[in-house]
Amino acid sequence: MLCPNCGRLISIDEPHCHHCGIARPGAWWNRLLGANRSDSRQLILWIIYLNGAMFVISLLLDLRYISISPQPLSFLSPSIRSLVLLGAAGSGTTDGPGGWWSLLAANYLHAGILHIFFNMAALWQLAPVVIREYGPARMVVIYTLGGVLGFALSVLVGVRLTIGASAAVCALVGAILYYGKSRGGTYGTALYKQVGVWVVFLFVFGFLVPGINNWGHGGGIAAGLLLGFLLGYQERRPERLWHKWMAAICAVSTLLVLIWAVFSALLQRV
Repeated sequence: MLCPNCGRLISIDEPHCHHCGIARPGAWWNRLLGANRSDSRQLILWIIYLNGAMFVISLLLDLRYISISPQPLSFLSPSIRSLVLLGAAGSGTTDGPGGWWSLLAANYLHAGILHIFFNMAALWQLAPVVIREYGPARMVVIYTLGGVLGFALSVLVGVRLTIGASAAVCALVGAILYYGKSRGGTYGTALYKQVGVWVVFLFVFGFLVPGINNWGHGGGIAAGLLLGFLLGYQERRPERLWHKWMAAICAVSTLLVLIWAVFSALLQRV
């Protein structure tokens, strides 16, 4: 079998992997948490599917108020009521229908077809870099916690309503920035400069276009920098089992929160 932690060939009944030292690599829980890096695109697709499913649900929840404005940024937008019921985050909602779980749920809600398209396109470009340099488990942790921390900062500074995957995507940007600066060399420096252009664009775009949550973007980038430092990247700290347990907790928490968001939204709608 391939060791679920380091991916090297070992015997299935080895008490320890002689490459990375993980105990009982053939145990079912270790194999369950083992991630194949060749399936990284599939992992990203599942995140995109989850965002798409929540977008469709937000439209169906309040069909009467779907926006079909000819303006691109407003076309096919769910109602504010629908988004709040499903867990939109912000200082105006944390004591309302959303509650504090909205800091996670809001990362999977979007205000329109272009909103979700741009966020998912950015995810498709950035996530493979994070998976390559940090591993799939740490990518899930950075994406999940980075989005939560980005929106938590938004709530603290008084942003009334915020949604979208941009805080989580910005956490990936922050993690890549940390990796590029920490690694250095030709590759690290080039990656740092390339992603630095994304940061400049994000903030210029945020100041030019009304309704953009710059606090969420900035909080996501800061969270990504911090998480990149704390979790480490592959060249300095290979992905460990506890990284995978953290990813599993993040994934299960996300699914439970989104299921609860849909269930509670249906109850309040009735």
